[in-house]
Amino acid sequence: MSLLDSSSNIHILLLNPNSSLVMTKTMEAAATRLAALTPSVSISTYTAPEPSPASIDNGEDIQASVQAVIGDPEFKSLFQSKTFDAVLVACFSVHPLVKQLAHSLKPVPVIGIFEASILTALSLVPTVGAGVQQQQWGIVTTGAFWETNLSNGVAAFLGQPQPLTSPASSSGNGDHRFAGVFSTGLNAGDFHTISQDQINMRLREATKRLLSSGNVSCVVMGCGGMGGLQDMIRTIIIQEYGQDRAKEVCIVDGVQAGVLQLQQTVLSRRFFGVK
Repeated sequence: MSLLDSSSNIHILLLNPNSSLVMTKTMEAAATRLAALTPSVSISTYTAPEPSPASIDNGEDIQASVQAVIGDPEFKSLFQSKTFDAVLVACFSVHPLVKQLAHSLKPVPVIGIFEASILTALSLVPTVGAGVQQQQWGIVTTGAFWETNLSNGVAAFLGQPQPLTSPASSSGNGDHRFAGVFSTGLNAGDFHTISQDQINMRLREATKRLLSSGNVSCVVMGCGGMGGLQDMIRTIIIQEYGQDRAKEVCIVDGVQAGVLQLQQTVLSRRFFGVK
């Protein structure tokens, strides 16, 4: 089997654990923009039913979304009628469904857009030696709840012994590459309901705080509903850093990072696994 043959027909389920069909469409559009890079990948979507909230904004919403998905007969029937090569949990949080589905669907690889974004950011921000200013990555997200929640999640993912108990926007964690989490004060649904001027203002403020925190070379969009806002963030980066320095800054969309990570995982399993 050639490597080209092994890359054919990768079918990914994009699982939105909130009940917003609008947000599912936004994330699906972000995934399909990768078509030129991932011609062998096809995407199917699933949106959690109510009572899962339309916007996941706190711990209670996370738990409600887990129950809605696990208890949904339609979700269970998906894996009886179709074969998926991988599952992407499209909620930018430390979402319990990632571990639960990784266990129940084994050996199908499962990743969340949060975890995929961390892996992607780390690959884009190299560790440098003494005497060289370290580049950093950070997260721009929605509500203030996520500052501590995602900071703790990053610390846990990186194997830090003590998770943070205060927002990372005031201080980083044990990995000097991580600049922190910076909130717009909006919730995920706001990106589809409030005026563009309000979105621009809040996003600009949060992004400016991140950029001013250190030598930032990678901005992670910390919400699945932020898909399509790269141009706006790029404009802010140019305004803050100037054209030349801004060219060195990457902007990571979690859904796109997830699709690319899962494609690599599926390929690796096919190529390096049992023939």
